[in-house]
Amino acid sequence: MANEDLHYLELVELTRRMHAKQISPVEVTKAELARIGALDKSLRSFALVTPEAALEQAQQAEAEINRGEIKGPLHGAPIAVKDLCWTKGIPTAAGMPIHRDFRPTEDATVVKKLRAAGAIILGKLQLTEGAFADHHPDIQPPVNPWNAAHWSGASSSGSGVATAAGLCYGSLGSDTGGSIRFPSAANGVTGLKPTWGRVSRYGVFELAATLDHIGPMARSAADTAAMLGAIAGRDENDPTASLEPVPDYLAGIDQGIRGLRIGVDMSWNRKGTDARMVQAVEDAIATVRQLGGDIREVTFPDPSAVIEDWAMHCGIETAVAHEATYPARKSEYGPGLAGLIDLGRSATGMQYQKILLHRHDFSGRLRALFETIDLLLIPAQAFASPTMAEMATLGEDPAQLAALLQFTCPFDVSGSPTITLPCGMTQAGTPVAFQFVAPHFHEGMLCRAGYAYQSATDWHRRHPALSAV
Repeated sequence: MANEDLHYLELVELTRRMHAKQISPVEVTKAELARIGALDKSLRSFALVTPEAALEQAQQAEAEINRGEIKGPLHGAPIAVKDLCWTKGIPTAAGMPIHRDFRPTEDATVVKKLRAAGAIILGKLQLTEGAFADHHPDIQPPVNPWNAAHWSGASSSGSGVATAAGLCYGSLGSDTGGSIRFPSAANGVTGLKPTWGRVSRYGVFELAATLDHIGPMARSAADTAAMLGAIAGRDENDPTASLEPVPDYLAGIDQGIRGLRIGVDMSWNRKGTDARMVQAVEDAIATVRQLGGDIREVTFPDPSAVIEDWAMHCGIETAVAHEATYPARKSEYGPGLAGLIDLGRSATGMQYQKILLHRHDFSGRLRALFETIDLLLIPAQAFASPTMAEMATLGEDPAQLAALLQFTCPFDVSGSPTITLPCGMTQAGTPVAFQFVAPHFHEGMLCRAGYAYQSATDWHRRHPALSAV
């Protein structure tokens, strides 16, 4: 690979070369900072770049590697984190001007774990206001590097854009209704939404506590496996973090998927789904079958109730998360987040109880489905690659909004892990993607299936054509 293409190396390949002393962490970090300086004025993926701190971390990583003190597969890799993760002494605004001056006194647990793994943090990535649907009116959204007229995804859009554009080798995103999966699909990167509780939420701004998932976005399934292995696990500061042991997600990733039972509900996959998305998913199914996956037709449990409930469910939890500043400082909120909180504050106890019953019913039916299959294969979203103009009017049509959420929010409600994988391109030259979904705590199987698919395809190795403006 030419030196000018180093920014598109997969993270695990980059650090393999670093640990063999073929590449310098300091030089790579300098190159990434220069690339951010050249490209991000137009892409707007970073909320804040921290060059001095990044170079200091790179120098430390290089010295440790030169001494043979290798900490693992992230050691020396320049990455970035969504700006809802606390960073000690560094502003953490969560996409909200109301928090622009907030400087945490400690790192979020995920940030501590990334630092302990030897990762180099280049800065903080832009997101929607409070990690909901829309950017605050004072903040310009990140731009899709493939085509500026197309959507760059929901709240983790900065993470998707920066990773796709080669401005970092991996990033952290969060997913409450689809915000790892939408920007992964939109920008052509691989995103892993872990099981709820697999990754600590301590020190991460809440959108909706029981729906929020923190996970990696990167070039490949192997990269997400390396990142998840670093950030997953118990946390004394987060009693909701699982006590399940953290496996080595890279071990056995190359075992293939021959014999794995892959569930497909063709009727549900096609419901409200555009033709390009349907074709891309069917092509992915054909590839999985060629790899030895045992494709089984299944009937997916009806998710309509939890999809319909999602906005109210999220709004109730968001209202609690923002109780200290809303409605007291309502005028400083954008209309999207304010509307969500108002919706949540309007809920009755009867409504909330019905939401909880629907959640438990759907989750139980999904658990039963996974008694018969190992993985589920579905679209990442109903629309292959919506334009910004199409997204601007989406809220006017409840059926279209429900279609957007139908392949994402049910798995936030159930807490199920998913991996999003690029699987094609549109006529506009923008990426499309599909998901594998697994039972709780089977992220290793997701990474293995993703690795098998990516070993047989090259969609994840396609990159946008960019030049400094």
